[in-house]
Amino acid sequence: MDETQLPLKSLKEAVLRIGSQSATARLLGVTQAAVWGWLNRGTELPAKHVLPIEAATGVSKHRLRPDVYGPEPTGAVAHAPRPSNLEPAQ
Repeated sequence: MDETQLPLKSLKEAVLRIGSQSATARLLGVTQAAVWGWLNRGTELPAKHVLPIEAATGVSKHRLRPDVYGPEPTGAVAHAPRPSNLEPAQ
């Protein structure tokens, strides 16, 4: 896939997960026409809306705005440290 299309594809996925352009607009406090514009004019999702979209849908901020948040991290997932009073798994 062309990396330049990733943000638009990711926004479309997020809107589908939310349910509609109107529901997305209500979530973000914008008009449905604004959401339509992002989807149909290729206008970038404003950075201030990325984190609420990520929280509501699970679509990564890295996919929605790689120019702001950088590419999706790869490799091992960081884990919280284990409490020292736990026995190791066997």
